[in-house]
Amino acid sequence: MPTSFTALPLHPALQQAIADQGYTAPTPIQEALIPLLLEGRDVVGRAQTGTGKTAAFALPLLHQLNVGAGVVQGLVLTPTRELALQVTRALHTYGAHLRARTVTVYGGQPYGPQIKQLRRGTDVVVGTPGRLIDLMERGVLDLGHVQTVVLDEADEMLSMGFVDDIETLLQATPSTRQTAFLSATLPKAIRQLCTRYQQDPVVCEMKHVQATADQIEHRHHLVHQHDKIAALTRLFEAEPIESALVFAHTRDRTDAVALALTERGYPAESLHGGMSQQARERVLRRFRDGQLSVLVGTDVAARGLDIDDITHVFNHDLPRDPEVYVHRVGRTGRAGRTGTAISLVAPHDKSRLRRIERFIKQSIPGRPLPTAEDLEARRTQALVDRVGVWLRRGRCTAERTLIDGLVAEGHDVAAVAAAALKVAREATEPKQPVAPVQPVEARPARGGGKRPPARRASAPGRPDRRDRNHRDRDHDMVTLKLNTGHAHGIHPKHIVRSLAENGGIPGRVIGRIDIQQHHTHVDVPASYVDRVLAQPKPYPMNARQVTVDRA
Repeated sequence: MPTSFTALPLHPALQQAIADQGYTAPTPIQEALIPLLLEGRDVVGRAQTGTGKTAAFALPLLHQLNVGAGVVQGLVLTPTRELALQVTRALHTYGAHLRARTVTVYGGQPYGPQIKQLRRGTDVVVGTPGRLIDLMERGVLDLGHVQTVVLDEADEMLSMGFVDDIETLLQATPSTRQTAFLSATLPKAIRQLCTRYQQDPVVCEMKHVQATADQIEHRHHLVHQHDKIAALTRLFEAEPIESALVFAHTRDRTDAVALALTERGYPAESLHGGMSQQARERVLRRFRDGQLSVLVGTDVAARGLDIDDITHVFNHDLPRDPEVYVHRVGRTGRAGRTGTAISLVAPHDKSRLRRIERFIKQSIPGRPLPTAEDLEARRTQALVDRVGVWLRRGRCTAERTLIDGLVAEGHDVAAVAAAALKVAREATEPKQPVAPVQPVEARPARGGGKRPPARRASAPGRPDRRDRNHRDRDHDMVTLKLNTGHAHGIHPKHIVRSLAENGGIPGRVIGRIDIQQHHTHVDVPASYVDRVLAQPKPYPMNARQVTVDRA
């Protein structure tokens, strides 16, 4: 096997681009995949993020192009617009001296510019499955001459529900094409795709770290699925959290969790693949600067996230693959610090928890949630501690003067102290009561009180039914325009909260939110549009009155 890039039979223009970047030796995944792809073999590359997978498929893809032939020869599928843009940047970097043309397409953007670029001609198309199919159905994307298809982050695409779209796209390409699947994990659904659409594939698996850091405390709490957000808010009040990451499966859930935490006084923002790169960078900057204490994200959005001072990692949803658990919790307990990894486990998640325990070769003990009484006691003790600090300091001269005045008016000293403590409690404690959580063991008797409906868990590799509405080719959504944007300090949580509270629309059904400098586009189901537009008054959002119209 080659030990340097110069030993690889790559086009001289690619060798020059590699030298321009200062690279000399390929990474293990590059060393394994590049020769196989250059030979025309179908491959499955399994390696974690940050191991050089993009160059491993980008260099052979570029090498095999007949630049300027006027047809699409390379197709790269990605789960998110962010990853599509990253792949495109890599193709531009490595193909700088080849002058290969690449077009990037993804949802959430106007069709016109993308169609215009495709009609000008391109060698490679990079995009998300939904928008690629839309463009193919419009007759502006022809995949009949594709020589190489790459599925990047294939496991994430399947977990987001793109399996049918992937098959549609693969069937639109020639049967003689070369196919490469790049993935951090290899679930059953990917192996089934390999069997159907690859010819004698070579599987290259890079060794991965299985253990978790010794300084990380692992534990789980058994709760019903519909109680997870309530349980999370209890834990945030009970834990000494400085900065935290919360992982959820879907963008809907990240927004819901971030909103719930923010409402209880914990500055939180969501981080998911539906965000623009600019919005992502802005959220990360606020987190690093301490303006946010919590990031709530999906795995695909958090890939590449490198922040050292995370004290807690919460799994709102357990990952489908044990390896993902290791990478999630590995973001705490760094640089000699201790960290805490807490998982919320629904009854149907128990087998998944056991698989994770076997994989990391250690137990993840269960713990009871803090009760409402526990949290009320903590609130009271915190108030007593704050009062004790000022009693020891003895610097309350102005306040003693106020008390003397109240006593002179005939009030009892103890009554004045009690009233003062009540005012202090109301000013400092969370405004909302402790969120109720139903014990998992509790089963209502037949004919008894109604039990809150538990949301059905989606099968591994498939999204919740409601989450399918948030793909970039949903034709039942209508785009509305709001006269507010980044310039006014608006965030998705402001929009979701206001539309839900004032427009009579469930927050969970709101789709894509695209915030621009002075306006915002929001996708809502067509069945709710008239209700949203019928409100006679502007919507209050972040101390601003916002009008909503059809886009």
